[in-house]
Amino acid sequence: MKILVVDDHPLYRSGVVYTLQNTGLEVEVIECSALATAFQRMDDGLAVDLMILDLQMPGYQGLDSVREVRSRRPEVPVLVLSGNEDPAVVHECIELGAFGFVPKSAPADQFHAALQLVLSGGVYLPPTSLSVGTPATRAQQDAWGRLGAHLTERQRQVLLGIVQGKPNKVIARDLGLSDTTVKSHVAHILDALVVSNRTEAVYALARAGVSLRDLQATAGDSIL
Repeated sequence: MKILVVDDHPLYRSGVVYTLQNTGLEVEVIECSALATAFQRMDDGLAVDLMILDLQMPGYQGLDSVREVRSRRPEVPVLVLSGNEDPAVVHECIELGAFGFVPKSAPADQFHAALQLVLSGGVYLPPTSLSVGTPATRAQQDAWGRLGAHLTERQRQVLLGIVQGKPNKVIARDLGLSDTTVKSHVAHILDALVVSNRTEAVYALARAGVSLRDLQATAGDSIL
């Protein structure tokens, strides 16, 4: 397993690398101090299973670094690290397709939990971001508790694409469906989870502790 760590702060980057090398996982860690270098390495053929990305990289403002990675390398799962713990920033990162967000102030065990969840196909959200905002309705609590709905195998595949941050056109291409069909499936999934958009669906699954592995394990079953 290859993990690419992109952070312009040598000391913090070294700490992340050290933590990764002491997780007990068989990982090869590649370090880059600039996003341009990371893109060049991948353009040259480097294939990675995960990118751990410092949100504030030189030459990028706000969430532009996440946007750039998701645009240029949508197949690479991204775990964002940041000193900014604003739940709105977390929400935006997930909306852009990041697989997780870890505050730089997080203890090592939280980083380990995030890493394990993301590598298993889940989306990690810091506890503070899950506890803010409008309280869940009873209907949402019930929906999240049972994954919300009775979905067909095709709808489950679409849900996997949503969790992976794929836009409808990419999901349609991957599954050999029309954009209209995917849009219909997405609407059904949102209704089933009692949410109004894709990001809320990801949050719902995160609250329920559901990962891609959990969804994939249900293959062959017509009900999530």
